[in-house]
Amino acid sequence: MSAFSSAYRLRRIAISALLLTASALGGCSSIDRLSQIGEQPKLSAIDNPTTQPGYKPVQMPMPKPEVASYNPNSLWRNGSRAFFKDQRATHVGDLLTVTVNITDKANIENETQRSRSNKEDSGITDFIGAKTITQANKILPGRILTADSTASSDGKGSVNRTEALQTNVAAVVTQVLPNGNLVVEGKQEIRVNYEIRELVVAGIVRPEDIQSDNTIDSSKIAQARIAYGGRGQITDVQQPRYGQQVMDVLLPF
Repeated sequence: MSAFSSAYRLRRIAISALLLTASALGGCSSIDRLSQIGEQPKLSAIDNPTTQPGYKPVQMPMPKPEVASYNPNSLWRNGSRAFFKDQRATHVGDLLTVTVNITDKANIENETQRSRSNKEDSGITDFIGAKTITQANKILPGRILTADSTASSDGKGSVNRTEALQTNVAAVVTQVLPNGNLVVEGKQEIRVNYEIRELVVAGIVRPEDIQSDNTIDSSKIAQARIAYGGRGQITDVQQPRYGQQVMDVLLPF
């Protein structure tokens, strides 16, 4: 077998392996997309976030429990925003509105320059009168080591980013931590023609930060996880094909 035939076979095997990898990665997704041709994207079913695969209860550092003391002669409760009843979310299953207001701007520029030059030179010019002996000049080396090195680098980087997102989403209290903080999670889906817009908000809030109208600003959510995106025909066109994504991962150049 010629070298050309062997190289051709190896090339075909490599291409087949890449195609199989791409098919395995996008097989299920491709089947789902083929079944939805000509139909609108389906909305996700309303379900319990705590039953989703991979869900884990939130564990945070908690202070030592303290015994609460109440005044039997007072009609007012500490932290209450209403005289008769506090309308804010406090228990698992309660709802509150999260006001997502993100306006970030970052502009960073930096430059690093470095250079270095080294030279090493060592040798033997005369070793115990070696110059007077003809045969010794042939045995002894004139230069043992001669080395030169030069290195330089110039790196520049810049970041110019502006983000703005303003919207509201209702969240559900999924967990009450031992210190009274609330774990909330909310998801919103809106379908316009053949595109679905998704908004997910999750994190930990303090009951004291919830306003009297049962709303809270996203900047007061600890461990906030906010995702805004979509899925549908427009999003599908904007994404690189599976084969291209596989090649971007595997190709070293």
